[in-house]
Amino acid sequence: MLKWRAAARTDAGCQRQRNEDNFYVSPDNRVFAVADGMGGAVGGAKASKLAMEAVEKKWTDAPPPAKDKEAITSWLTDTVNGANHAVWHQAEEDPSVRGMGTTVVVAVQSDEDSLLIAHVGDSRAYLYREGKCKLMTNDHSVVQEMVRAGRLTEEQARINPYKNLITRCLGHEEKVEIDHTPIEVRGKDWIVLCSDGLPTVLRDEQIGDILSTGIEPESVCEELVKQTIDGGAPDNVTVVVVKFIDENSDNGSN
Repeated sequence: MLKWRAAARTDAGCQRQRNEDNFYVSPDNRVFAVADGMGGAVGGAKASKLAMEAVEKKWTDAPPPAKDKEAITSWLTDTVNGANHAVWHQAEEDPSVRGMGTTVVVAVQSDEDSLLIAHVGDSRAYLYREGKCKLMTNDHSVVQEMVRAGRLTEEQARINPYKNLITRCLGHEEKVEIDHTPIEVRGKDWIVLCSDGLPTVLRDEQIGDILSTGIEPESVCEELVKQTIDGGAPDNVTVVVVKFIDENSDNGSN
């Protein structure tokens, strides 16, 4: 039987005056979410906060059955759509935050050893398993679309001046397209949800190296953020780390 532990950390980084990221971890440790706001210091922070409040309220008011993956997927769709509407409506109503938006990545753990993920924008989900760190989500960004089309390499994408230009977010349109990613998790797996401030500084291999030496999610969070800040952290950085443990064959060691 799988059990899991989670931790989260956010930091404004080295060059931003304000942190426009927000995160949510539900009290029952089943929902994990990260949002990275945009639209000016006030608008960005407000957009990401509205998105996380929408996730929290939906989980508090109407959580799906823990064993029903289809119900969880539907819940994710409804929740992200609700978050999109909350941001969009506020931007329409309040001229001071018009044009604000936010990315979002939300994960829900089922009782069937499945982690169901929904995302919009360039906040990411990584899976670390058996020594390899794998990106599980596709960034909705101009540069990553060029990478997927074979027009840029990953290294070229890292230094491209348009790397922060996203093609999809919450709050800019009344409706939004949502990507879904299911993961069958195992004991000794790690999941990382993060804003783009993390991969802007750390390569996937570096993230994997930190996870490989980690024992507890709290220490891994600290080290991921520390190394990002040590690398200059030009953007806000937020991470949610989840460690999975198979109690039948694993005492929780890495």
